Amino acid sequence: MEYRSLGNTGIQVSRLCLGTMTFGEQNTESDAHEQLDRALDSGVNFIDTAEMYPVPPKAETQGSTERYIGSWLKQRGKRDDLVLASKVAGPNRNMTHLRGGPRLNAEHITRALEDSLKRLQTDYLDLYQLHWPERQANFFGKLGYTAQDDEDAISLEETLNALKTLVDAGKVRAIGLSNETAWGAMSFLHLADKLGLPRIASIQNPYNLLNRSYEIGLAEVSYRENVGLLAYSPLAFGVLSGKYLGGQKPKDARLTLFERFQRYNSPLAEEATWSYVEIARKHDLDPAQMALAYVNSRPFLTSNIIGATTLSQLNDNLASESLSLSQEIIDEIDAVHQRISNPAP
Repeated sequence: MEYRSLGNTGIQVSRLCLGTMTFGEQNTESDAHEQLDRALDSGVNFIDTAEMYPVPPKAETQGSTERYIGSWLKQRGKRDDLVLASKVAGPNRNMTHLRGGPRLNAEHITRALEDSLKRLQTDYLDLYQLHWPERQANFFGKLGYTAQDDEDAISLEETLNALKTLVDAGKVRAIGLSNETAWGAMSFLHLADKLGLPRIASIQNPYNLLNRSYEIGLAEVSYRENVGLLAYSPLAFGVLSGKYLGGQKPKDARLTLFERFQRYNSPLAEEATWSYVEIARKHDLDPAQMALAYVNSRPFLTSNIIGATTLSQLNDNLASESLSLSQEIIDEIDAVHQRISNPAP
């Protein structure tokens, strides 16, 4: 397993990170513990979760993911061996079960962290991330930005000061962003430098063969500011495995169970997926492993967040760590991208 620095923090994280958003919905507590054991045995030291998980978010299951990780940590006693990351939810009118509607001010961030720490049965988080911005911006499938009135938004400075309090208290080692834009990332960095506030260490955004929009502006931020990408949805909800092609609906698969996830289901996305699957088959590669290996190879990447609903899927995903793509394969992948760029932002 390759390990990389988390920004300027001195924290070393595995190039593969275990994503956990299915724990408590598609995965039982025993499933979760089995996955955590397997990931740790393979060299993964980085675990990512969030207060709103599992997905899809709902009041009756909210927090189950963190509770499952917490019970595993208590049983295994390996907290010091891990880099544990969680997230505080941003505003969402459909999530009133979170503090009556989450905000990114001091009161909400502090309460969210304390609740996460209790569920996780730990005294601190290695990385605490803003799950999505307080302001209106282009995230969650929006490629272009449309100006909107967001005068009610909590300021970035207020949010960053709230995070500083948690860092100073020793409850958070490092902070990061998620579903963020280049403007947002640079604004947080500017405020940190100007006001002596904590510097962001990472940006957790979607990145996969169907959505390489991170490259447009944020890749340069990652490179020049040493704020690497934590890539989520590297298999585009499993679409890049090819298992949904031709209208297939595998039993118990995420897009079979939850029709609300349509982000990677457009005709153009399916056309691109066919092309990527054909490249993999031409070179005797597993399509999912090829897709993950491409993400692993990106120079702006800190860690690739893999998730699975079965142990066999997790084993296949973990195997991508040892797969190195030839320049020929990368060129063929890039040729498809030039023809069908970002069909599923």
